[in-house]
Amino acid sequence: MRRWLFRIVIVLLIGAGAFFAFAPGIAERSMNQVDGKPLPKVSERAKALHQTLSIVDLHSDSLMWKRDITESSDQGHVDFPRLYEGNVMLQVFSSVTKTPRGQNYDANSADTDNITPLVIAQLQPLRTWNSLLERSLWHAQKLDAAAKKFGENNRKANRFSTHGISIVRDAPGLTSLAELYDPESGIVADHGAPLGAMLSIEGLQNLEGNIANLDKLYAAGFRMAGLTHFFDNDLAGSMHGLKKGGLTPLGRQVVETMEAKGMIVDIAHCSSACVADILKIARRPVVSSHGGVQATCKVNRNLSDAQIRGVAATGGLVGIGYWDAAVCDTSPASIAKAMKHVRDLVGIQHVALGSDYDGATTVRFDTSKLAQVTQALIDAGFSDDEIRAAMGGNAIRVLKAGLVPLTPPTR
Repeated sequence: MRRWLFRIVIVLLIGAGAFFAFAPGIAERSMNQVDGKPLPKVSERAKALHQTLSIVDLHSDSLMWKRDITESSDQGHVDFPRLYEGNVMLQVFSSVTKTPRGQNYDANSADTDNITPLVIAQLQPLRTWNSLLERSLWHAQKLDAAAKKFGENNRKANRFSTHGISIVRDAPGLTSLAELYDPESGIVADHGAPLGAMLSIEGLQNLEGNIANLDKLYAAGFRMAGLTHFFDNDLAGSMHGLKKGGLTPLGRQVVETMEAKGMIVDIAHCSSACVADILKIARRPVVSSHGGVQATCKVNRNLSDAQIRGVAATGGLVGIGYWDAAVCDTSPASIAKAMKHVRDLVGIQHVALGSDYDGATTVRFDTSKLAQVTQALIDAGFSDDEIRAAMGGNAIRVLKAGLVPLTPPTR
């Protein structure tokens, strides 16, 4: 009997070990895919132009997964080496803390959570198992550790950049990063410039009902946040929630506090009422970090022309995503089509990239092949200056301004 019990225990331990070792990777491979459809040839003109761009992507969910982003991989869409290969200057990394079971774009309850099993399967610290706040703080620690590791490894191997990763937390930091990427500096050509990273939040349910937790998130390095994700929370209604309401009193207080601290307000996933309420009270540019536009893809999470005009009126940005629900296709031409609509409606100064890479999305190309977007914009008739603005120049301007804390009014 003891022998059988011993064998059963061994089998269970082996099974558990295999689960924790392989299940997170299997989950990611099934959710973050490249569809393998043909890609257009990138011209020599597009390649040359692409290498002179200061590229900013406003949204990636890579920190959610148990994968070493300091190493190049064929899994998922983003890691540091592939960002360098795609000539990305700044990647905004989002913290996802909760998603509903049976997630859909129409109506989701907040009663279930897909992320908790993922957290446990990844053997994250115990404090993250039942705290959304701690999950975000852990994501910040992961990014810091990855940046340190990448920098140390590259200094030893003399790869990519002797500067490693620059985590952007303020306007001077972003200014310094952008100056290094100026073609006149000559630094980018020999991979001398650092790769920039900035932290964002996908849904402020991680405040856990306490606005004081915003200080903890700010201290950890978070500089952008959306109020909701796929369900209504105590700040606002989600476009994919049950009630889809506007800002609550707590939500209004959070928006005002974020703007005062120098945190960019993201309207992605907000209900129509939530978007309207934010646009009414915003004193600073707001962004829609990742999504599409109704004019080219009629999916409920995409922005109407009226909402695009509202974002533009704040001086903000519309980040265009690369997956089917954002642009109703995965082709580079569809991405360019959505960007062109924003340009033609409100001006090129409000166009940006918002890939939603590693966000349980299927795309046509990973970040290493970002020159595909440059080529698509050329094919759509964008000028070189317009391409520079859309691929990152606009984002640099808006983020730099939004990261500056507001000066309290004198009394």
